[in-house]
Amino acid sequence: MSTSLPNILYIQTQGSYLRLEGDTVRVEQDRAVIRNIPIHHLGGVAAFGNVLISPFLLHRLASDGLEVSWFTEGGRFQGRLSGPISGNVLLRKAQYAALQSDSATMYLAKQFVRGKLRNARALLQRAARERGETPGLQWAILEHKQALGRLERCSTLDEIRGVEGASANSYFQVFGDLLLSEAFSFDGRNKRPPRDPVNALLSFSYALLTTQCTAALEGVGLDPQVGFLHSLRPGRNALALDLMEEFRPWWADKLVLALLNRRQLGPHHFEARPGGAVLLNEEGRREVITGFQKRRQEMIQHPLLKDPIPIGQLPHIQARLLARYLRRDIESYIPFAGR
Repeated sequence: MSTSLPNILYIQTQGSYLRLEGDTVRVEQDRAVIRNIPIHHLGGVAAFGNVLISPFLLHRLASDGLEVSWFTEGGRFQGRLSGPISGNVLLRKAQYAALQSDSATMYLAKQFVRGKLRNARALLQRAARERGETPGLQWAILEHKQALGRLERCSTLDEIRGVEGASANSYFQVFGDLLLSEAFSFDGRNKRPPRDPVNALLSFSYALLTTQCTAALEGVGLDPQVGFLHSLRPGRNALALDLMEEFRPWWADKLVLALLNRRQLGPHHFEARPGGAVLLNEEGRREVITGFQKRRQEMIQHPLLKDPIPIGQLPHIQARLLARYLRRDIESYIPFAGR
């Protein structure tokens, strides 16, 4: 198995222009050439804000199976371009059939939430070991343990979502206790728009992770809009959001804490916008993207595999396991549990 991943090309400098030059992507700004990147080195392109891409480059990326994702300047996901739909139509038929089955929908929703609860609890337990078990952490850890028990007894999808929502509330009530930098505080989760630096950082990291999960699901032939835990809405990649739940605490939240606690990000990396929104500025986004890319390349021992793999392959592995479960090649879907 390969031990490296092609990098995603993140372009966030406003006014940049990307075009095709032979077998390379040429990045220009004010008509000056900034970089030339061989296409075979890329795993995709992510453009933030006012970034232009030539039609010929879009055609080439699509034909090579490389996705292009667009975000607002602040990091909110806007849309994706990918090549022809891959995968066996019978797999998607099995996915749609599972959605019509209450038992299959309930089972998968529980598995996604179970993965999130276990990884969130592990993150809190690690913080308690390293920094001391405060009353708040003790309470949140116990809440997650009890939530796992309540999850087993859920008999409706609304009950499952209720367990997930309550545990997320307890998690974010103590998330501020995990911050070591006095420059930042956290008083709870807010979004659309985020109104403080920590929430801006969480939202940006979740947006990056969502694109990874969407690409993984499409890569195995699943429909990323047809989920089981998250409700279906036009244009919403519900299954990608389902899959992302397993990785939120272990991947995105750990990255956020590392960037803040190691003081790789400071108040100068954020800017306030009219209406109370707080967003990462260009330098801040660059720091997060660099950290996210490094995290993708780190090696890990997957619980179900023998060989070490890059973290960036985890969504693809989980997507394949989900596809095998839907095809009934395996009896159960095992959510990812990190260490």
